[in-house]
Amino acid sequence: MYSAIELRDVIKSGLLSFPVTPFTPENTINEASFCKHLEWLAEYEVAGLIVAGGTGELFSLTPLEVAQIVRLTRTQQPHSAIIAGCGYGTKMAIEMAAEIKQAGADGILLLPHYLIAAAPEGIEAHIRAVCQSTDLAVIVYNRGLSMITDKMLLRLCEDCPNLIGFKDGTGNIEMVKKITLQNGSRLAYIGGMPTHELFAQAYRGTGVDTYSSAVFNFVPETALKFYHAFMAGDDRVCDQLLQSFYYPFAKIRDRKKGYAVSAIKCGVGLRGFNTGPVRPPLTDLSHEEAAMMQDLIDSQS
Repeated sequence: MYSAIELRDVIKSGLLSFPVTPFTPENTINEASFCKHLEWLAEYEVAGLIVAGGTGELFSLTPLEVAQIVRLTRTQQPHSAIIAGCGYGTKMAIEMAAEIKQAGADGILLLPHYLIAAAPEGIEAHIRAVCQSTDLAVIVYNRGLSMITDKMLLRLCEDCPNLIGFKDGTGNIEMVKKITLQNGSRLAYIGGMPTHELFAQAYRGTGVDTYSSAVFNFVPETALKFYHAFMAGDDRVCDQLLQSFYYPFAKIRDRKKGYAVSAIKCGVGLRGFNTGPVRPPLTDLSHEEAAMMQDLIDSQS
């Protein structure tokens, strides 16, 4: 397992993968399909795996299922850096972090709590309590109801040595720039906008030079081609891929709320993996939309 500092440096070294969580017809985790998909993805180089995250439907998994996924991943990928989604209220997040550590993860991605809006000092207290409850590396996800300011993050970094990463899904470029300037190499910075490739070039100027790729789930070749062009500053190739793949994908994704997850899972299924449906309240793509996804995948071959 990686220490917090080691994991921070691993995150900085490459693209991050965000595997989906497949389900059986009985609505349990399809372990065989999950492992088969991970084995396929392992043929392509990434810095680490973020399992049971947003794309992995954390919001519809039980805490025990999250630990189950971590154990499967550790067995299937014993040498990989493994980060697991963690969230909800403070007490539940602390308990989840303990289960995640026991299952063999190297770190947690602390996703926003849900439903109730909270004052900044409450959000700061929540993050601090989770960080101080574990020696796992912690990455905070700045998104939705859990908005972090530069001053909050400075205090948290001072109090929590295992807070090693900041992932942004807000699109607030000004705040992200403040955070990267003020914290420097203290943190790893991860782009976390939905289909972040659409925003990667804009974020590069803020100091965010890596991201998690959901489309890596089903078009790893395309995802890595974009990433390598992005890292090389080859905007010509990036722009070409935006036009040929990412914008058409976003057009399908934006047809219905929740499709940022559903479209990814559909894509994985179209590549030959038995993913099963998404769990409610998400909905699956229609047959027409799945055909559109198939055409898009075929265009990348």
